[in-house]
Amino acid sequence: MTEYERSRTMPAPPEHVFDHAAAVERLDSWLPDALHVEAGELPAVTVHEDRTDEDTPAVLRARPEQMRLEWGTREQGGYAGWLQVAGVGGGVSEVTLHLSFFDAGHDPGEGPVGDALDTSLRRLEEQVRLRVEHPAG
Repeated sequence: MTEYERSRTMPAPPEHVFDHAAAVERLDSWLPDALHVEAGELPAVTVHEDRTDEDTPAVLRARPEQMRLEWGTREQGGYAGWLQVAGVGGGVSEVTLHLSFFDAGHDPGEGPVGDALDTSLRRLEEQVRLRVEHPAG
């Protein structure tokens, strides 16, 4: 098993960050560009990967009481991940993204996974910042 993790500070209270990150209809806006999530009957979702043009059955569970989002493949068990939001005071949050690959065939490698995690966190921060600066939009 291979694991990857990245964290980033965001300029908003943890509840705001979690609400934005966990909204199924907004997942595509902060996930890597090549991944698209289609909700079925939650927790069931389908993840489409542009690179392979494949759909993968997956699960997605939001745990608002813990400010945690968890996901993973349904059938083959190739990977799992989570997003955790924690308040650090003063209306600021820290978001941690974690991925675990149980099958080496599903692991794209440290460089691509690290870039994807960093990009996702940056995109989420940009959206949270816009939402805080322009709450009506």
